[in-house]
Amino acid sequence: MAKLLLATTNRGKIREICHLLYGMPFEVVTPIDLGIDVSVEEDKQSYQENAQLKAEAYSKASGLITLADDSGLEVNALNREPGIHSARYAGENASDENRIEYLLAKLQEVPEGKRTARFICVIAIAVPREKTLFCRGECHGVIGFEPKGSNGFGYDPLFNFPELDRTMAELTLEQKSQVSHRGKALQEARHLLQELAEKVKA
Repeated sequence: MAKLLLATTNRGKIREICHLLYGMPFEVVTPIDLGIDVSVEEDKQSYQENAQLKAEAYSKASGLITLADDSGLEVNALNREPGIHSARYAGENASDENRIEYLLAKLQEVPEGKRTARFICVIAIAVPREKTLFCRGECHGVIGFEPKGSNGFGYDPLFNFPELDRTMAELTLEQKSQVSHRGKALQEARHLLQELAEKVKA
């Protein structure tokens, strides 16, 4: 069975992606599994460029089909910040708790009806000696006034789905796969990976 490398060491992302790719004809591996340590400076100006940068760097280092994602939270009241800077919004080595505290401080004066936001995810699938493929997903919600839930990571505990009356971090993996930005992008990625698996077999 062909290997598929996930270009991330983020345990939350690995857990989600593995769940969403369950049943695919690939052995999913991580950089830790392969002993690969690639330093990628995510200094591009779009989710797609950053995802491509990671996917191609890890694919080159491993020789494997590689999947990478770049995602971000865009809050309308903050002129769509933090966007591509979501992971570093509260500082280079900030924890999830630091990021949540920082975002809540920025929104301290913003009332309930003005806290709309969206999550965006772009997935890049780098294939050795072939063109990199892309998938995109987004979801819309509202930023809460306090974190709720423990099933997610990053800004998930603040991101509310009004129609579900739940935050992203209060959803099960199964529920999250249906409505999240990453879930939607990965549903599209499954089709592309199925085609790649058939090509590898042939």
